[in-house]
Amino acid sequence: MAGEKINLEFITEYLHTLFPQKDGILQEMETYAAQYAIPIVHPEVRALLEFLCKIKKPIQILEIGTAIGYSAMVFAKQLPENGKVITIERDPAMTELALKNIQKAGLQSKIRVLEGEALEVLPCLQKHFDIVFIDAAKGYYHEFFDLILPLVSDEGIIISDNVLYKGMTATDALVKRRQKTIVGRMRQYLSLLCSSPYLTTSVLPVGDGVALSYYNKSGAADKRF
Repeated sequence: MAGEKINLEFITEYLHTLFPQKDGILQEMETYAAQYAIPIVHPEVRALLEFLCKIKKPIQILEIGTAIGYSAMVFAKQLPENGKVITIERDPAMTELALKNIQKAGLQSKIRVLEGEALEVLPCLQKHFDIVFIDAAKGYYHEFFDLILPLVSDEGIIISDNVLYKGMTATDALVKRRQKTIVGRMRQYLSLLCSSPYLTTSVLPVGDGVALSYYNKSGAADKRF
């Protein structure tokens, strides 16, 4: 179907061959997600998350959108012993499944799942996070951003997934009527990221589009020209 992928299919398929399949629980989760059409991060996005953790060496990570716990576990496996992932999920069924997967992987000491609407949970958090990963309702990224910015550590990284939204963010030709509002909000969100004096942002055509934003509280982040 047109618009389902933002890259040519042969490029996506080739990229997937470059990344070895994960063993154990992650492989089981990939199979489960494919079988039941549960969205998890693409293999190339998974590799990007692992790469960013190697570079940033985070201690505290915040995730909005747990689903079955796949990306939370990808992050947790990169953390030191004292590292922690706090992840928010609004669906009780997904929360239960994620907790089972996390326990099966033996990562319950590194991952805390908070059940509830992110817009209600975020104001209750007081920690500062080295990495924030946004992968939830696409029409609410701007609202999430307003609440997470006070929680981001200086020189922290905000990762926003699915920002090209099957290519629709980039062209009206792919936008379906029922998705006009979501696409419009995503475009506003990307404009915010790229124009903020506190952020240096790059948007990558990886997976379904990933925005990487480096946060500088002093406001000295590079401007886009």
